[in-house]
Amino acid sequence: MPERFLGIDTSNYRTSAAVYDAASGGWRNEGGLLSVPAGAIGLRQSDALFQHTVRLHEKIEALPQGEVRAIGVSTRPRAVEGSYMPCFLAGESVARSAAHLLSVPLFAVSHQQGHIAAAALSAGRLDLLDAPLLAWHLSGGTSELLYVTPGADGLPDCACIGGTTDLAAGQLIDRAGTLLGLDFPAGAALDRLALAAEAVRGYRPKVADCRFSLSGMQNQVEKQHETLGDAQLARFTLETVANAVVRATEQAKQRYDCPVLCAGGVMASGVIRARMQQAFGDAVHFAAPVLSGDNAVGAAVLAARLYERNKQ
Repeated sequence: MPERFLGIDTSNYRTSAAVYDAASGGWRNEGGLLSVPAGAIGLRQSDALFQHTVRLHEKIEALPQGEVRAIGVSTRPRAVEGSYMPCFLAGESVARSAAHLLSVPLFAVSHQQGHIAAAALSAGRLDLLDAPLLAWHLSGGTSELLYVTPGADGLPDCACIGGTTDLAAGQLIDRAGTLLGLDFPAGAALDRLALAAEAVRGYRPKVADCRFSLSGMQNQVEKQHETLGDAQLARFTLETVANAVVRATEQAKQRYDCPVLCAGGVMASGVIRARMQQAFGDAVHFAAPVLSGDNAVGAAVLAARLYERNKQ
């Protein structure tokens, strides 16, 4: 018998709704990017909130109908004090109303926790959530290396132990994409270009205590743009990010002997995934590309886990 759970996520650039069947492990996600004006590299929160409000019902209506046991919704970027973005209000409002009308439990999670759960599911390793692990949340707005443990509340407890100290990896990638005339967000298109180029070394940012700066890398990318072709510049950009990520992971692995889980839209890059696989082999696990970017599957998975936990 199906054990269906509804997930909702209204992050800064994608509206998502999903159903997850805890009995079979099957899932379906309906998501769509928000509209960003040509040439722009972002949206104001008010514009994002408006677009989510207009579009969320379409994503929910595209899901297969059926009874749900509970609803999980992303209500903030991270599970830390002061973490807040108005765009999540669109999803929270709908989720609270639906839970009330359906008389089912509502579970609030963070966007970051959802990323980790979706990555574990698509890697076929939900068991990773039951023990300590290292996790990368590498996306347009976040580049954090996390030490994740099972929290007392049943959710992943994420402590940031490394990552960028300034510019996020996704921001560097989008700015390189702008130089090349790519649409925002530029990650997927930049990766396709990079995979068509021969391997290049990229710049090697200084990494200390698992932390690194990418702000100076924008200057390096702009400088290389003067001499490299489009595909080579794309490869240079992604290899530079990979250099920092691999080195930070090596440093973290010296402190924590546990598996590594890779989540976030930037981790969908074939260039970065190949470098991580080469460096860490079977110790590293990846979200499937379809669940690397923003989605609501993780919120639904966490709702299922919390629902089962509360039954015991």
